[in-house]
Amino acid sequence: MAIKVYGSPASTATLRVRACLAEKGLDYEFVPVDMRNKEHKSPEFLKRNPFGQVPAFEDGDLNLFESRAITQYLAHTYADKGTDLIIKDKDPKKMAIVAVWSEVESQKFDPICSKLAWELVLKPIFGMTIDNAVVEENEKKLEEVLDVYESRLSESKYLGGDSFTLADLHHIPVLKYLMGTKVKGLFDARPHVAAWAADILCRPAWLKVTSS
Repeated sequence: MAIKVYGSPASTATLRVRACLAEKGLDYEFVPVDMRNKEHKSPEFLKRNPFGQVPAFEDGDLNLFESRAITQYLAHTYADKGTDLIIKDKDPKKMAIVAVWSEVESQKFDPICSKLAWELVLKPIFGMTIDNAVVEENEKKLEEVLDVYESRLSESKYLGGDSFTLADLHHIPVLKYLMGTKVKGLFDARPHVAAWAADILCRPAWLKVTSS
């Protein structure tokens, strides 16, 4: 099997790549990385990702890291397989809109939501104390971002337009974590955001990833 993904089953970045592979209907080998035992910092793994983070990715003789770069590669290289996650007709205006909202996810949405997921989901798992001040600060930041999303999603079904693209897919893993916390209320309070979140979290490809 040519494609390999090295990562942690719980890692949102790893899940982002696996969701993309599922949408494209591509077979791959998943190689678990034991992060509790610092396997991601081992000399062998650092050859795959010099920053010692997951995921790492192989497709034949190509080696990549950084989850969003990997999904871009998959979406373009395997454009004719599975779900069209980019604008295949190469309309520059449509492509630019998808690019904008992909940047919004990485620069505005994910930094906030990752902090909330750490505090509300992961810290309890590790027996650590939740920092309520950090939670409150990031809830306020998330409300501002979601107000922008509500406005955008009142104009189109998905962030990049009328079809599901990488701009939406990149949100899914951290959304999955937050939907099990009190932060879900911030999404539910905005009807277009709530409908969008429910839609992308119910995609068959994502359900396949989470059931495997």
